[in-house]
Amino acid sequence: MDINIRNNVLSNLKGASAKEVYDTIQDAITLGEEKVLPGLGVLFELLWQTTDASYKDTLVSTITKAL
Repeated sequence: MDINIRNNVLSNLKGASAKEVYDTIQDAITLGEEKVLPGLGVLFELLWQTTDASYKDTLVSTITKAL
């Protein structure tokens, strides 16, 4: 079975409100299950692709500090 995670995540959240997206992210993190990591990765990829270099530096810095 071939599952396109990117398309599924984007399709499931299409038209979602900011609260719905927030709740989706919070629920995925709260669950702490490995199976939700690809979906969070899709959201991070979308963020990365739509942000400027300065904000990318901020993200990398924040992640580095958290590690």
